[in-house]
Amino acid sequence: MNSLPGPALLPSGVARLTHLGVIRAAGADAATFLQNQLTQDVARLPAGGTRLAAWCNPKGRMLASFWVHRRGEDELLLLISQDLLARTLQRLSMFVLRAKLKLTDASAEFMVHGLIGDATDFGASDPDSIKDGSQKDHKILKLALPASDGLPRALRLAPAGAPAPSGTALSEADWLLAEVRSGIARITQPVAEAFVPQMLNYESVGGVDFKKGCYPGQEVVARSQFRGAIKRRAFVGQVQGQAQTGQEVFDLADLAQPVGLLAQTAPARDGSTAVIASIQLPARASAALCVGTLDGPRLGDLHLPYPLLEDV
Repeated sequence: MNSLPGPALLPSGVARLTHLGVIRAAGADAATFLQNQLTQDVARLPAGGTRLAAWCNPKGRMLASFWVHRRGEDELLLLISQDLLARTLQRLSMFVLRAKLKLTDASAEFMVHGLIGDATDFGASDPDSIKDGSQKDHKILKLALPASDGLPRALRLAPAGAPAPSGTALSEADWLLAEVRSGIARITQPVAEAFVPQMLNYESVGGVDFKKGCYPGQEVVARSQFRGAIKRRAFVGQVQGQAQTGQEVFDLADLAQPVGLLAQTAPARDGSTAVIASIQLPARASAALCVGTLDGPRLGDLHLPYPLLEDV
């Protein structure tokens, strides 16, 4: 099977992103509230810092995933898949009760770009802030993300209507391919509540903090980690043809039941599909994995782009 494009073939440049939305948590209790809801230690997130996090149901299944950015002492931004934003905002708001914070959809306030490779080297051509019609300064946020195939990545949040950053123009599909190749799956509607965080390696990519306090599903997540109950792991792979997020993976050597699920997919330039597949560990080495149906396209080239943590 031909492998996916390597680091030299993944593009460097700037892509306008529409698949991400922004939830704002603002108020004196914003950090405390999120600390009690997410898998990440939000309380220790410094101003200007960005971390991966998940929000789970009581069974430890991931309802949504976020890049959490602390904009200030009492303001945090949650970057989330747009298709889950409305439902997540509604459900999170149910737990606010008397806490001193407000959760809002702030997506319309920002223009989001994804930066890959050389485009992440912010220079004088990209200002730190921009003025609106009243000459008020609005800061441009630059959020560094884990690399993909050795290429640095970042998200740039600027006020709506601001000029795009300089750099080679990329398509959103280019960014999505790099996102999949990073091996860090983003939860979308087709796979909401399908995984506990370890099934997507979240403890190994900084998305779970086991030393913080309780949150929904915390007991299940901790038990999976410390009692050796992790039976599925996420791998980056390639499907020889088209594939969609949420499709099941089958092993022709064992037809009893599916052995995995596609957590995220992105079309590659050669007509194949780059995927993050959560696979039962014994099936990872199979040479007869297929997607969707028993006669579906083959899945292979399964690998990990980062080490799994043995001790958290």
